Amino acid sequence: MIGAFGFGPVPFLTSTSTFRSIMVIQGIWRGAGFGTIIFLAALSGVDMEQYEAAIVDGASRWQQCWHITLPALRTVVVLLLILSMGSVLDTNFDQVILLSNAGNRSVSDVIEVFVFREGIVNGNFSFTTAIGLFQSLIGLFLVVVADRGAKAVGESGLF
Repeated sequence: MIGAFGFGPVPFLTSTSTFRSIMVIQGIWRGAGFGTIIFLAALSGVDMEQYEAAIVDGASRWQQCWHITLPALRTVVVLLLILSMGSVLDTNFDQVILLSNAGNRSVSDVIEVFVFREGIVNGNFSFTTAIGLFQSLIGLFLVVVADRGAKAVGESGLF
């Protein structure tokens, strides 16, 4: 398809400049289904009478979205933000290890790949255990900070 638009072959998996964007696009694609299900479930809880009252009051689609839909989704957005803060340092290890090669090794070396190489390949178990513990503590800290931030703005948090 790219060749049909006049571009030459693009080395997606061997180029250091395209590897990160491929990982981001794949991450968005992977999480889109779960996010859609969660947001559709949250939208099913919105009372349709609010939309009908807004139409009677002369609200446009944009005003309905801004004043009814987004406030209804605010709690779900905050909850998903808090939960995602725990995995902010995590990457999809199997995705990275399968897509990394000699051409993109300089940008595909993430924490999990480093831990795998040091722990499993080199047998340095105590060092990689410390890295995993430190990574978990940072994730816990970020979850607690996000939870307190959510409570500070008036939302209910996790704890």
